[in-house]
Amino acid sequence: MRRLILFLILFSLLLAGTAIYLREERKSSTKQLTLYGNVDVRQVDLGFRLSARVDEMPFQEGDYVQKGTFMARLDQQPFLDRVREAQASRDAVATSLANAEKILKRREELVAKGGVSKEDYDNAISSHRVYQANLAQAEAALGVTLTDLKDTEIFAPNDGTILTRIREPGAVVKPADAVYTLSLISPVWVRAFVSEPQLGLIYPGMPAEIHTDTPGSKVYTGHVGFISPVAEFTPKSVETTQLRTDLVYRLRIIADNPDQFLKQGMPVTVVLPLHHQDREAPR
Repeated sequence: MRRLILFLILFSLLLAGTAIYLREERKSSTKQLTLYGNVDVRQVDLGFRLSARVDEMPFQEGDYVQKGTFMARLDQQPFLDRVREAQASRDAVATSLANAEKILKRREELVAKGGVSKEDYDNAISSHRVYQANLAQAEAALGVTLTDLKDTEIFAPNDGTILTRIREPGAVVKPADAVYTLSLISPVWVRAFVSEPQLGLIYPGMPAEIHTDTPGSKVYTGHVGFISPVAEFTPKSVETTQLRTDLVYRLRIIADNPDQFLKQGMPVTVVLPLHHQDREAPR
């Protein structure tokens, strides 16, 4: 009998403890929403809009570059030759225009006195206008060659790390052929997904915590920057306790002041506190 009573007491305590634990766990789960996603880092393929031979590429894969850093250069000699040719053509037309202006001025003086015919005067006007148009065309052609010469060099559009060195000096590239792939330092965001029942709990600007799988690593702060208006099926790469066929909405959680630790594709855990009532997006 004593053993039975002791067993009932222990069993009652176990039931009470379980109930308390489940109640606290339920309270805790209602205070935050946990999502799983992957880090997204914007990448840029750097290339030329011209066809020529690559002359210089000073950086290797893994090198860090700052915005405005010189990245690569094409062989400039053919483009320098075209600039000089265009400059010579412009100068020749400018000389012809100056001569046409002198002739037109003389014709204006003589036509009033009857020294030249009206036809000669009209021809002088026409010739002057033709040379003016030719000069404008020559200056435009010179501008094109100067733009091409400027485009023989590539500079980093933003701070980042060289992800891929695609070409080598001596290679002949076509327009839009990439020579580097640059992984930008900023912006950095997390691509996560939320189910339809949870969608109403999330709003733009909602604060977030971003946790990595590395023990003792920094916890990053962030905010919800984008909520997709279109539902989609859960991607296979996303770990979820729900069925793969569930409809979800894609989120973009922007990391505030990230460092270089967050890498492309890194799995992370996003915690969204639900007790915040301020629904104003950050300005």
